[in-house]
Amino acid sequence: MTERPVRVRIAPSPTGPFHIGRSRAAVLNWLFARHHGGAFVLRIEDTDQKRSSSEHMQGIVDSLRWLGLDWDEGPDVGGPHAPYYQMGRLEAYRAHADKLVQHGDAYPCYCTSEELDTQREQARADKRAYRYPGTCRELSEAERAAREARGLTHVLRLAIPLDGSTTFHDMILGEITVQHQELDDFVIVKTDGIPAYNFAVVVDDITMGISHVIRGQDHVPNTPKQLVLYRLLAQDPPEFAHFPLVMGMEGKKISARYGATALVQMGQAGYLPEAVLNYIAGVGVSFEAEHEIFGRDDLMRLFDLSKVGRSAPAFDEAKLDWMNGVYIRSLPLEDFVHRAQPFLQMRGFISSTPRPEDVEYAARALALEQERVKTLADAPDAIEFFFTHDLAYDPALLTPKKSSPEDAVSLLKESERAVTLLQAFDTASLEECFRELVQTLGLKTGIAFMTLRVALTGRTASPPLFDTMVVLGRERVFERLLQALRALGADGEGSAFVQAAGEAALE
Repeated sequence: MTERPVRVRIAPSPTGPFHIGRSRAAVLNWLFARHHGGAFVLRIEDTDQKRSSSEHMQGIVDSLRWLGLDWDEGPDVGGPHAPYYQMGRLEAYRAHADKLVQHGDAYPCYCTSEELDTQREQARADKRAYRYPGTCRELSEAERAAREARGLTHVLRLAIPLDGSTTFHDMILGEITVQHQELDDFVIVKTDGIPAYNFAVVVDDITMGISHVIRGQDHVPNTPKQLVLYRLLAQDPPEFAHFPLVMGMEGKKISARYGATALVQMGQAGYLPEAVLNYIAGVGVSFEAEHEIFGRDDLMRLFDLSKVGRSAPAFDEAKLDWMNGVYIRSLPLEDFVHRAQPFLQMRGFISSTPRPEDVEYAARALALEQERVKTLADAPDAIEFFFTHDLAYDPALLTPKKSSPEDAVSLLKESERAVTLLQAFDTASLEECFRELVQTLGLKTGIAFMTLRVALTGRTASPPLFDTMVVLGRERVFERLLQALRALGADGEGSAFVQAAGEAALE
């Protein structure tokens, strides 16, 4: 077979969500095309008209674009081999089917579904694999004419050679041989004239000049059938590469029903597309042992089919979360805030048309948590206490071990006074002030700061204490100290005090 330009394709069916399994095929084909300077083609297999929908079709396009993939030819961008929908290519299938029939390589089959079901039941009873027995293969012209006269409908079946075998070299799995006696005369055209999968995909790949077919290992059984078709149509076949399927952590194949891994849901769950692309590209692929984070350009440069493993990799959500966190930490703050904003809006922290000062407040809060969140969906929970007006305190947390309610009340009251009188409300000034205050009260720093942390955030774990106070601002800090005192059954100075005293301190 002569060297030909690299042309690869993905051919999803618009019959369900675009999930991890489909996206992995897309990513590997896209990387292969880009690495070799070839063409990446998007083709839609829409022959299942009952299940196909424009909604799922749009979901495919949106998912691929969200992932950052681009294609050189397809239903939306056009190309020299349009149309890129199978239902628009029926004439091409009909012409190739006619050629097979004329050469005696395909034949009409009039067996009814009831007859075929009986044959399958008998095969199960005999504990043997079912193969179509070739009932209609040797019908004479007169016998066929008689069936046509009776108005019997028919499918077209491929006449598989009775002897010999088909061998092909898989670029991932190695050499594979299948005896023709293991194959049956499979249907290539249904009674309604719609082509069956194995026939349509071969005709499409021939007419579109596809050089390499890179797909999941579940398609290995289809490959010998397709190679027989190439031979009977006198066409050079493409190279084949079958990668192992991604499995769920429980060992089951990921499918369209594996809801958490549908791409649209991953975006809604707060994953960054560049992180998901990096993760999918690396599942079952050995790039550089000392690295796991690769940008688009690096992935395209480093990818090679020889790096794809033969064993089935697992979809590791923990690793994806870690990788997503790495990408979030690398974002400029402005970009992080922009991407997190829809998640904050869903929680009501900011409006759909927020004021600049509201976005600024959210940005300052997010800046403290960017190093800690793993997904964008984590952001609202991480900064929730910044937007909560009345914190729900656990009094026990306000009085840590080796502390007492009296110590906590004293600390909180003195903190109220310190906050109102402090001139500069910045991190360094706050830290200096409160360390002196704790020392003056004779308290242990760690215990006292935990009381303050719980008073200001309602949590025992939060961003750095004094950075948090700066973002909250003088009035919010004072109000929360007052709320904490009330949770301990004590009184504070009141909100009017902080307004008056705070304004005096700032004059």
